[in-house]
Amino acid sequence: MADRLTQLQDAVNSLADQFCNAIGVLQQCAPPASFSNIQTAINRDQPSNPTEEYAQLFAALIARTAKDVDVLIDSLPSEESTAALQAASLRQLEEENHEAAARLEEVVYRGDVLLEKIQSALADIAQSQLRTRSGAPSQPSPPES
Repeated sequence: MADRLTQLQDAVNSLADQFCNAIGVLQQCAPPASFSNIQTAINRDQPSNPTEEYAQLFAALIARTAKDVDVLIDSLPSEESTAALQAASLRQLEEENHEAAARLEEVVYRGDVLLEKIQSALADIAQSQLRTRSGAPSQPSPPES
């Protein structure tokens, strides 16, 4: 996974590619228009030719990529984030990590103890079943009077 700056650079490059492609396709496909036809073109709701469809497609792509760029910029550290603040944040994260590691060790220890109890119980059950199958009484019978 790339870091935030690389992601931002890739998004800006993608945005530039989309602008270039949009301009190229529109120049290639667009028929020449005079200024008197602009008002009738604005009043149309549905695109009547592929050029308008391309324009809508590229507009959507460019808008989405621009939003992605904004999100990536917002996720970058702020200018107020000094080295001291970052170091303090890292120390706090390290303390939380040590606490979580201690809790994990305790849970693992309790799990090991529980596993030993279960294994002991299973061994007792297995021994009991073996004695039953071999015909030996599982418990001594009381003496007859």
